[in-house]
Amino acid sequence: MTVQAGGARLALMTAHRNSPATAAVDHARTYLLNGQPVDAARTAPGLHIVATPIGNLGDITLRALETLAGVDLIACEDTRVTRKLLDRYGIATPLTPYHDHNAAKSRPLLLRRLAEGAAIALVSDAGTPLISDPGFKLVRAAHEAGHAVTPIPGASALLAALNVAGLPTDQFFFAGFLPPKQAARRFRIAELARVNATLVLYETGPRLAATLADLADGLGSREAAICRELTKLHEETRRGDLAALAQSYEGHEPRGEIVVVIASPGAPERPSSSETDALLRQALVRASLKDAVGEVMEATGLPRRELYQRALELAKERNRGAPR
Repeated sequence: MTVQAGGARLALMTAHRNSPATAAVDHARTYLLNGQPVDAARTAPGLHIVATPIGNLGDITLRALETLAGVDLIACEDTRVTRKLLDRYGIATPLTPYHDHNAAKSRPLLLRRLAEGAAIALVSDAGTPLISDPGFKLVRAAHEAGHAVTPIPGASALLAALNVAGLPTDQFFFAGFLPPKQAARRFRIAELARVNATLVLYETGPRLAATLADLADGLGSREAAICRELTKLHEETRRGDLAALAQSYEGHEPRGEIVVVIASPGAPERPSSSETDALLRQALVRASLKDAVGEVMEATGLPRRELYQRALELAKERNRGAPR
């Protein structure tokens, strides 16, 4: 009888796994950490925006695991994709699809669950929700209904690409995906040409070469980086000017998720070592080491750590009376 009861319970959970009507179905609030089960407290009622890995499943945060195990329901783009993540960490929380094609129908059901006091997590297939995927209408509606909305930050392809592109990050503009058709794409590129900030785009492998060629025509000879399959086995970052990159991908269709990072029109060229030293020496005369480094970093776009190390060396030389 116990086995039958357990089987009936499993069948009930399976039947309701992909439906918002899972309020009556409880689940074990645990997750696996290094193979060991960890109890998770029930997450506070409200909508929780949970970032998930962009490739490497090890890039999940402890807070995300606690939240995903502790909520009553997880709304996701593709239940098959999110199920792989949950299975990796032994999480049994029910899933329900929430995407562009069913959002109008599913949103009222989710809001009703929130009104009943449920805790719901919203995730995307990869990375941070609402970045080039559905979700903002649900977040807005939750706010308007007076429900708590909580971010659970984590992985983001946008920020990961900025980390490794080697381009200024003090100002950047995220443009998402460009239009797939060339005429509309070129029109959008002409608009982006006026943006005085590092540009970040998402693109697909089949369209990458054509997009880079249009970018080179519309933006000129700008430095750029193609960041592909970040955090995955075949991770690659390829740098160069737009025209050279376009040529390198001509006739070659790369696989995987792709982020294109493009220098702003006013991005300064990297100064030589002697030019950097001269700027640091001038700044050290009138400012503290910390302020001098900040001043030169703002002027050149060079990394703070690199400038700080060189400024320390120059300060020591000056204290020893070394020739300048």
